[in-house]
Amino acid sequence: MAALQASSLLVSSSSSSSSGCSSKRMITASIQAPKPSRPRLADPSLMITKKLVEELRTRNGYSFAEPLQMDIAQKDRALEPRLSPTPSIETITKLHAILEAVEDRVEMHNNIGEQRDNWNKLLLNSVNMMTLTATTMAAMAAATPAPSLRACSALLFTAATGMSLVMSKIQPSQLAEEQRNASRLFKQLQSEIKSILALQSPSASDVKEMMAKMLALDRAYPLPLLGAMLEKFPAKFEPAAWWPRVSNNCRQSRGWKTVANTERNGWSEDLEVEMRAIVQVLKSKDKQDYLRLGNLALKLNKIMAVSAPLLTGIAAAGFRPSVAQQPQQWQPLLVRWWRSSTDSSMEMYRNCAGFFDLMEETIEATLEEEEYSKRENGELFEMKVAMKLGRSLSQLRDLARKSMASCIEGTEVDEFGSKLF
Repeated sequence: MAALQASSLLVSSSSSSSSGCSSKRMITASIQAPKPSRPRLADPSLMITKKLVEELRTRNGYSFAEPLQMDIAQKDRALEPRLSPTPSIETITKLHAILEAVEDRVEMHNNIGEQRDNWNKLLLNSVNMMTLTATTMAAMAAATPAPSLRACSALLFTAATGMSLVMSKIQPSQLAEEQRNASRLFKQLQSEIKSILALQSPSASDVKEMMAKMLALDRAYPLPLLGAMLEKFPAKFEPAAWWPRVSNNCRQSRGWKTVANTERNGWSEDLEVEMRAIVQVLKSKDKQDYLRLGNLALKLNKIMAVSAPLLTGIAAAGFRPSVAQQPQQWQPLLVRWWRSSTDSSMEMYRNCAGFFDLMEETIEATLEEEEYSKRENGELFEMKVAMKLGRSLSQLRDLARKSMASCIEGTEVDEFGSKLF
C-alpha cells in the first residue's frame, strides 16, 4: 500500500514528464519504500517482549538482577564449597580399604556368632537330655532291679559331668553374645566411615582414627576360641572397652560445623555446664548400677558353673537305685538353665557399663579441648548425646538441672541418665 500511494503522488505532480521517467521513479519508489517499513513492523513485537520481561522481573514484588550485576561477595559465597580442600586419592583409597575390612569383619562375626549359638543350643540340649535320660533310667532301676539300667544311668551321668565341665569353661552362650555385640559395633563403624566419605573431606587423621577403632574392636571381641578368648571368670568385673583409649578421641568434624557463631562453634558456657552435669549423672547412677549388677551376675555365674558339673558328678559317683533318695539328679537341669541365663546377663552388663564409660570419656575429652574449632559443633553434639540416652533436648536439659540442684543441695538424682536401658 505504501508503494502504491508513493507512485500515485509521483504521477500527479509530474504530468509533463515523460513516461520513462515516471516509470523509473515508480520503480525506485517501489524498491525504496519497503526498506523503512521492516523495522516498523518489528517494533510491536519488541515492545511486547520488553513488557513481558519487565512483568516477569516485577512479578510478586520480586526483582531479578542481571547476571552481570551480581555482587562479588555473592559469587564468592556461591563458589566457597568448590574451593574447599579436596581429599587426596590416596586418602580415599585407604578409607575404602578400611571399609572393606570392616564389612568383612561384620560378616565373619555374624557367621561365627550363629555357629557358637548353635554350639550353645546343641551342648545345652545334649547335656539336659543326657541328665533326663539318666534320671529316668535310675527311676526304672528302682522299680525293676536291673544292673544294665543302673550302669547306663551312671555312664550318662558321667558323660553329662564331662560336658558340663567343658561348657563351664568356654561359656558358649556368652561367646554367642560377644559375637552379636561385635557385629553390631562393626556395623556402627561401617556407617561412620560411609558418612565420612559421603559428607566430609577425609584426611590422614580420619584414616588413623578409623584404623585404631577397627583394631580396638578386634582386641575387644577376638574371633579365635583358644588362646585369645576373653576371660570368662575374671577376678573383678570390668566394663567392656571397644574403643581406642586416647586422651582426646573427639574427632574434628570439619564438615559438621555451622557457619554462624564460628568463634565458639555452637558452644556456650551453659552447654558446657550441662554436659558436665550429664557426666556426673552417668557416673553416679547408670554406670554404678550396671557395675553392681555385673558383679552380682559374675558371682552367680561362678557358683552355677561349679554347681552344675558338681551335682552331676555326685549323681554319677553316689548312684543309688532309689530316685527319692537322690534329689540331686534333677538339680543339674535347673542349674544349667540358670547358668545359661547368667552368662548372657553378665555380657549384657559388661556392654552397658562400657557404653556409659564411652559416653563419659567422649564428653570429657570434648570439654578438655580448648580450641572450639577442633570440637564438634556444640548443638550437634548435644543432640547426639540426647539421642544416645533416649531423651529429647528438653529432657536432657531438665536432667542437667536436676543434677546441678542435687550437687548444690547434697542430694541424689532420682532418675537414671539413660531411658533406653
